[in-house]
Amino acid sequence: MTQIQDSVIQAGHYVTVENVRIHYQEYGAEHAGKQPPVLLLHGWPTSSFLWRNVAPHIAQAGRRVIAIDLPGFGLSDKPLDEVYSFRFYSKIIDGFLKQIDVPGPIALTVHDLGGPVGVYWACANPDRVERLALLNTLVYPEMSWAVKLFFLALRLPFAKSWITSQSGLRFAMRLGVGDPGGLAPDTIPGTQEPFQSPEARAALLKAGGELSIKGFFIMSQRLGKLKMPARMIYGTADRILPDVADTAQRLKGDLPQLEITELPGCGHFLQEDRPDEVGRLLADFFG
Repeated sequence: MTQIQDSVIQAGHYVTVENVRIHYQEYGAEHAGKQPPVLLLHGWPTSSFLWRNVAPHIAQAGRRVIAIDLPGFGLSDKPLDEVYSFRFYSKIIDGFLKQIDVPGPIALTVHDLGGPVGVYWACANPDRVERLALLNTLVYPEMSWAVKLFFLALRLPFAKSWITSQSGLRFAMRLGVGDPGGLAPDTIPGTQEPFQSPEARAALLKAGGELSIKGFFIMSQRLGKLKMPARMIYGTADRILPDVADTAQRLKGDLPQLEITELPGCGHFLQEDRPDEVGRLLADFFG
């Protein structure tokens, strides 16, 4: 355990779910309240590492905070014999919450790929989500040219080799922030580290490209089931999801209770651009 911010303690753990070893980081205040824990879901190509400077703010507001490495990412197993489908990710979330003894509701925060993964699960389990926070993400089957290009790159021989390479990951992280020159020194190495082997990079391709369009249609039809308080916080200078503002407004139509906060000049990885501001906004929402 490492003391990281005042009374907040961070610890890394492993559990096994569906024969997959899952790593997660847990942040907790010394006098955490009895409110539901906050589950943080990252996207592609990141991991729980993305939340390292955001989670302590939420924990200081009195919540237990759990940042998971989804299968195929971070320090979790990266099986090559699985289909990384909506159903697979949902089974992982169900089993993970059972393994860490969280039978009741959670507060859920999602980003990027974690958006469709988490919102799909929430639509099937609306009574288990106390609050929902969305950062730059996608949830609808109608996708921008940038997303279509990304999915195409995951399939083309040369492109898929480069996009998961150390150079490709460096490019993704620099593209994904408003000010590449302002990236913290640990950001790019921390993102690259889990994907040193060919097997890990092959799993990263699968983990990013096997969500079905049918699942997106199902999710969009079920969004009306989500009645819990909801907040969307997004960077307006997102070059990875350039239609994120349209997604926010469309979500407002499906979730009338949604509160939207724009962060001008902030990119896709707003946890890297403005971690303290994002952390404070989420702490206010969950606290």
